[in-house]
Amino acid sequence: MVRGKTQMKRIENATSRQVTFSKRRNGLLKKAFELSVLCDAEIALIVFSTRGKLYEFASSSMQHTIERYRRHTRDNTPTTFKSDEQNMQHLKEEAASMMKNIDLLEASKRKLMGEDLGSCSIEELQQIEQQLERSVSNVRARKTQIFMEQIKQLKERENVLVAENSRLSKKHGNFPQPAPKDQREHQPQPYAESSPSSDVETELFIGLPDPRTRCGASFLRST
Repeated sequence: MVRGKTQMKRIENATSRQVTFSKRRNGLLKKAFELSVLCDAEIALIVFSTRGKLYEFASSSMQHTIERYRRHTRDNTPTTFKSDEQNMQHLKEEAASMMKNIDLLEASKRKLMGEDLGSCSIEELQQIEQQLERSVSNVRARKTQIFMEQIKQLKERENVLVAENSRLSKKHGNFPQPAPKDQREHQPQPYAESSPSSDVETELFIGLPDPRTRCGASFLRST
């Protein structure tokens, strides 16, 4: 008579599940110890409970056994996995090369800024000087170009304003503009009538009267 196999499933009751875990865990650790002693096998056992608690057993060294396992799996991995590892190694080499180039660029930048020049030879200093002169020439050329563009824009703006002013003058008519102040100051003033008192001689004279004056006075009295 053949008995049917009992199907295993998760224990639903939490207390029963914890008791079963403790019993089976202890039995598993005991069997691992017996197997390592009786058969001289290298055994590493790691168990995490549902609460995250760690239980482990190692016949020699856990780290040594894990490294041995990694070497074994690496040597027996399929070609695709080996290709992935090769790609990863290639990426690491490229990253290292890029970091080296970045260091070289940083050193070159410091030298262009006038720093860390103590280790430079005469030839290197001349090359740096020539490079700086080319950079200054390019900067000046670009600055001149920007100035010319700005001048062109200002001239175009001026032409637009002149055209707009002419259009407004034609639309509203030409109004007489006041003469400048300096011209107004030099313009002839209108004739001002003299007052009667301006013709009378008011100066005080001491001495004999002038004959011509006496004649004039006699003429005035006779009239």
